[in-house]
Amino acid sequence: MTRWRRWLAGLIALPCAALALFLLAAWIGSSLPRNPDWTEPAEGVTIMVETNGIHTGIVMPVISPVKDWRATFPSAGLPRADGQLPTHVAIGWGEKEVFLSTPTWSDLKPATALRIALRGGEGLVRVGHYVRPAPSEYHRPLTLRPAEYARLVERVEAALPPLAPGETRVTYDSFEEGARNYDATGRYTLANTCNQWVGDTLAHAGIAMGRWTPLAGGVMKWVPEPAAPGQPPSGATAGKASS
Repeated sequence: MTRWRRWLAGLIALPCAALALFLLAAWIGSSLPRNPDWTEPAEGVTIMVETNGIHTGIVMPVISPVKDWRATFPSAGLPRADGQLPTHVAIGWGEKEVFLSTPTWSDLKPATALRIALRGGEGLVRVGHYVRPAPSEYHRPLTLRPAEYARLVERVEAALPPLAPGETRVTYDSFEEGARNYDATGRYTLANTCNQWVGDTLAHAGIAMGRWTPLAGGVMKWVPEPAAPGQPPSGATAGKASS
């Protein structure tokens, strides 16, 4: 009986130890800097890095001298449910089944979570449509030089499968109000999460960022809060499942 209890205790302790090791590695990895000498310019293209505490995304103006996102995401040029045209798109990358089949974390199936942990899953891009989003703790602005923003755009577009001439992108409904989902390249794994994608995308643009950012906090600790924090951005409500 004693041996059985020890075996059971070890079985229970194993996932706890694995989680602790993952969290420690994530903290260390997100603290190792990329582009540590980057400084924010006084003028340029202003983006925002958003979070709901679990998932992060990149918010960009629909139209700028560098990029018109309506050419890439047709939904960015359509009126929202309130009749307003979007001024910004919020781009997030994640696991396809979670984005399409999991409205909230309570809906996440154990089999899906296990499959993602062991084998990963297909990527998907979620595009939110905002109107003049206000800076807040959850919606932190950064100004980029035009060349840096161009590299950011390049990295985002690299997450989308190429289109044949005359072909349009397939879109899917989203559980997030006002958002659309688009097919994406890449494979979601515990090492390559939605937050790692955001960290890699920002780092590709030249912005200071941690080397391994699988968790939202690992991304956001590199982005200073604005002077006057507000409320979570519309369309990024905490509790929505975002992988």
